[in-house]
Amino acid sequence: MEKKRLEWRVGLFVFIGLAVLTVLLVQFSKGTSLFRPTYDLYLAAKNVGGLKPRSAVLMSGVQIGQASDIRLNPEGTNVTITLKIYKQYVIHKDAQVLIEQSGFLGDYYVSIVPTQNQGGVWQAGDHLSAEEPFNLQEVARSAVGFIARVDETVKKLDAAVADVRRLALNEQTLTNLSATVANLRVASDHAITAVDNVNTLVSTNSQSVAEAVSNVVYFSDQINEFASGLKGVLATNATSLQASLKNIESSTVVLKNVLLDVQAGKGFAGDVLRNEQLATNVDTIAANLTITTSNLNRLGLWRFLWHKEIPPNEKDGKTRK
Repeated sequence: MEKKRLEWRVGLFVFIGLAVLTVLLVQFSKGTSLFRPTYDLYLAAKNVGGLKPRSAVLMSGVQIGQASDIRLNPEGTNVTITLKIYKQYVIHKDAQVLIEQSGFLGDYYVSIVPTQNQGGVWQAGDHLSAEEPFNLQEVARSAVGFIARVDETVKKLDAAVADVRRLALNEQTLTNLSATVANLRVASDHAITAVDNVNTLVSTNSQSVAEAVSNVVYFSDQINEFASGLKGVLATNATSLQASLKNIESSTVVLKNVLLDVQAGKGFAGDVLRNEQLATNVDTIAANLTITTSNLNRLGLWRFLWHKEIPPNEKDGKTRK
């Protein structure tokens, strides 16, 4: 009986020990302490770097919790990190959440940097977002690419310098440059001589130049006076000028109407233009008038009225010799 009671006590003790050990293992696997209450926050990041479960969560350098679980979303674009934060700590919503590394090759951890402590406070079950951690390998790859581009640029610069030496700094170019400098020196000497001549000319003819300038000033004054007088005349006779322009405009309209009537065949001129017989008669009358006026000019009015016979040599209007 005592043996059975002892076995029962030993079994109960082992069972309790196994239960306590199981509870401790579960708690430690979740990154929490059995005796410290926590609340969960879910942190979203595109890349966690080397962050692992049970990594520390630090705020201002003090550990306030642990990362208990890290899971990749089904889409494979984001990672969700479960943070176990001790209930005694509160995190304001304006705080920055970073994934950093201890030293150069140390472990990764979640860093919470408070700012102004404004806004609300993160509650259990809220979702946060974190900035991507510093990736040394990505920086190294970028540096390698940058070095390759620098090397390519140096090669191009070296080729450009070689082209400059070959094309711009050859013997022929240097000879031409020397000749150009010599020509510039001669041209500068000629320019100095020309300037001296101009100075001499100006100093010698200063009085003439002054008179010419005064004449130009006087001429400009005369032009100003003429312009002022013309302006006064225009201002004084503005009404007359406007009336004259209106009369010219009216005359133009009347002449245009007359021409339109003639073109349309209205009036005497229109009848003459449309009636060929009448036009022929008008031409005959005009010819007779021409002959009559010619005879009047040659014989005079008295001889024309008395019908004195015209000598045969004068009938055609010419005097025969």
